[in-house]
Amino acid sequence: MIEFRTSSFCDAGGCVEVGRGADGSFTVRDTKDPGRRDTLRFTTQEWDAFVKGVKAGEFDPA
Repeated sequence: MIEFRTSSFCDAGGCVEVGRGADGSFTVRDTKDPGRRDTLRFTTQEWDAFVKGVKAGEFDPA
């Protein structure tokens, strides 16, 4: 079973939760999905690339 965490910056329910699987993968789900059925799953390499992109400002608005 994956234990999910929600960011401390989350407010008004428009957030995502992130959990780490036993195999090292990362699973992301929407807090607005009451059954928490719809998820996105990323390998460790994919997650690392995403985090590096966020820190580098690749996803900042233009």
